[in-house]
Amino acid sequence: MEYKAKYITEDIKLSCFEDKFFKSDIMFDHHMLIWFISGETKIVQADATYLFKKGDIFLIPRHQLATIINYPKDGQPHKTVVMHLSTARLREFYGKLEVKPKALAAQRILCYNHHPLLESCISSLIPYFEMEDLPEDLASLKIMEAITILRTIDKGIDDVLANFEEPGKIDLVSYMEKNFMFNLPLEKFGYLTGRSLTTFKRDFGKAFSMTPQRWLTQKRLELAHYQFVEKKKKPIDVCYEVGFENLSHFSYAFKKQFGYTPTELTGRNTSER
Repeated sequence: MEYKAKYITEDIKLSCFEDKFFKSDIMFDHHMLIWFISGETKIVQADATYLFKKGDIFLIPRHQLATIINYPKDGQPHKTVVMHLSTARLREFYGKLEVKPKALAAQRILCYNHHPLLESCISSLIPYFEMEDLPEDLASLKIMEAITILRTIDKGIDDVLANFEEPGKIDLVSYMEKNFMFNLPLEKFGYLTGRSLTTFKRDFGKAFSMTPQRWLTQKRLELAHYQFVEKKKKPIDVCYEVGFENLSHFSYAFKKQFGYTPTELTGRNTSER
């Protein structure tokens, strides 16, 4: 995989993937504002799947679990400008304002496709990636400009950006049943459910009567089987969407669980039509 990144600061980068595709399961520590230059991205979350392409602008709220699959498109690499809206930066911005954000039951990806103000702000960063020794203050001003534009065009954005609460202890069973397809370290699952790693493992064992690793593998394979039988999806798509990192390991685990490979199952489904 050919990956290149250029940074103005650690919070603003030009990201480029030139290989066939790149897949990652991520929990975002910061809000991320993204502008697409070329390529496509599929973002799979527990409740929704998104497809973004050239010209799209969107904000991914922090602490969101997602499977990210990046593709080149039409002979062009997957290229984006990514701006991190860090908690420190947002505290600095909102410290001068009297804002009381409302509690949100759930956060979703916010789309601002082709909005002229945001597009102008982010596209103006492109020349800076070729410059050396860019003043830190200039990059900071561009981030502040982006936050100001978001507040201008989205009256509900303060409820997202000005909410600085960290995850509290929540119901482990319902959270894991909803998010098991994301292949994250157990430490991350513990953090997102308000637990240390030790407490997470202890509570998990009490709730499910097996180790997290075994339960996660079993749930992902069951979901894969459902996707093949009911949704008629292809093995290459199902593999990455249910939390596996490569097709060969997925096929091996699937056959061990069910006695036949994904290809054998999908071939059987095709012959029965």
